[in-house]
Amino acid sequence: MGAEILEKPLPKPTSEDYISARLLETLTEANLALEFLGKGLVRNAAGKAFQAWRAFLASLLRLELDRLVQIVRSDEERRWLTDRAVPRIPKGRMKALSQMLEEAGHPGLSLGTALALDLHDYQYDGPDPDMAVSKYRSRVEAAVDVKLLVRELVRRVEELKPRVRWSDELENALKMVKEALSGKR
Repeated sequence: MGAEILEKPLPKPTSEDYISARLLETLTEANLALEFLGKGLVRNAAGKAFQAWRAFLASLLRLELDRLVQIVRSDEERRWLTDRAVPRIPKGRMKALSQMLEEAGHPGLSLGTALALDLHDYQYDGPDPDMAVSKYRSRVEAAVDVKLLVRELVRRVEELKPRVRWSDELENALKMVKEALSGKR
């Protein structure tokens, strides 16, 4: 599984293939996060873990779009969901979107989003022993959270298998991430 997967154009967000493409992106980014960790590139790994979570949110938003459209109160919010949220996943709205997805049947998602956002900050701020800028005092603390987030992604992606168009490519990507987590690669 290579980075070339990330360079393919995404299907339109209105397509069912969008969900599978975003799940493949999720697993590819998660694999890269673990690869970077193995090379000692913790800040890069944190960024990739964040991107993996963001791609996962995109797949969930598309998967649950019908439910979400019923949850929101106004036509403006419905349009924003379909036209902006699903294709772009604005960083500043990830918490709100996660809370909506929890309401649509994905409990605990906000915790993963909070962790992903912490890792995103770490990517830019790095370790900070005084914790004035970063929530991480050391590279080790951030590395632990990268692995925690990737484990959570694996668990959640596996839960989606029965609900999405699952391909051999997705299965192979999932297998590679699980092997990397277990240290078999």
